Amino acid sequence: MSQLFKFIFDGLPVRGSIVRLTDAWTDILARRESNRTTGAWPPPVAELLGEMAAAGALMQSNIKFNGALVLQIFGNGPVKVAVAEVQHDLTLRATAKVVGDVGVNAKLSEMVNQENKGRCAITLDPQDKFPGQQPYQGVVPLHGDRREKIERLSEVLEHYMLQSEQLDTKLVLAADNKVAAGLLIQRLPTAGEGNLAGSMVSQANEDEIGLNEDFNRISILASSLTRQELLELDSDAILHRLFWEEKLLRFEPQTPHFACTCSRERVANMIRALGRDEAESILSERGEIDVGCEFCGQQYRFDAVDAAQIFTSPGDQPPVTTAVQ
Repeated sequence: MSQLFKFIFDGLPVRGSIVRLTDAWTDILARRESNRTTGAWPPPVAELLGEMAAAGALMQSNIKFNGALVLQIFGNGPVKVAVAEVQHDLTLRATAKVVGDVGVNAKLSEMVNQENKGRCAITLDPQDKFPGQQPYQGVVPLHGDRREKIERLSEVLEHYMLQSEQLDTKLVLAADNKVAAGLLIQRLPTAGEGNLAGSMVSQANEDEIGLNEDFNRISILASSLTRQELLELDSDAILHRLFWEEKLLRFEPQTPHFACTCSRERVANMIRALGRDEAESILSERGEIDVGCEFCGQQYRFDAVDAAQIFTSPGDQPPVTTAVQ
């Protein structure tokens, strides 16, 4: 069963979380493999998506937010976009759009960032929006300050957390066809940090140096975790292996799992947004409007009667009929 543990280092402003997606991840892969139209993702794409799903779960677990955290990677390579979405209850889904050949050992830059135009976007989309409220989105490039290409998703997200949230972060990610896992370590700001003056400055600087040393030490320990260990060891074994000399306070585990938010009503709203003329054009050409969910593979079919109901006032017609499959 998939699990996520949150923990803090007793006496230090450092927190962490570790996630191991098993059934939640294999469910996503199985649904993609069973799709007769698309088939399975190339292994490097699946690995990227697994790391994104694990990272999304770790990031969502650290914020108090009633809504979806959407992690996107997009650019100008054969992988046009990769998406992992995690809800506040840690239900998650992921997908990618691949339009070209992906090499067996393709790196992030080769898949998405061939001309340094790749981007990583993190969107927080509230479940209950206020009128006029827009989702919050932060975007960072897939290259460093000197425009060198970044090959690891973990480095991209560490840069995002430092730039957008001013949080020093260490992230270790790994995924294969059975497990998607991740470890996140963050240094928390202390009370009054960055807002001290006068005679207190010297002491504050000394304290901050000590806090940084603590975080750096723990970060170095986290960095020693190998891909094989992250994929093969359970959470207890990993935490003991890395932090056996530290006093950890652990919280109750959470259980991420796959769930898709698609529905016939949402697809109908999408068709409504296309407009009546476009819908009628599709119907005249194909006889029906057939829409498949990119995340779970569910197919939604609308015939001429269904389409007419979409563009009619709800009070004048019965509800849209149930899905064919």
